[in-house]
Amino acid sequence: MSKFAYLFKKFSLLYIEGFKTMQLGKTLWKIIIIKLIVMFGILKIFIFDKNIDNMFSTNEQKSAFVLENLTK
Repeated sequence: MSKFAYLFKKFSLLYIEGFKTMQLGKTLWKIIIIKLIVMFGILKIFIFDKNIDNMFSTNEQKSAFVLENLTK
């Protein structure tokens, strides 16, 4: 096994064991992941419409549209 693979394995095992033993950290990571999913899901659905490419031809028009909708 190469030195890089050995160090990568030891490094990953360190983090895996650390996540297994900490109770508060697991809860916080779950909250962070749920918040990210909700934030990006809502942004994807309501702000970054799939039809924006069909509505505008230039990037300036697209950015103005997004800015206008964000500041409503």
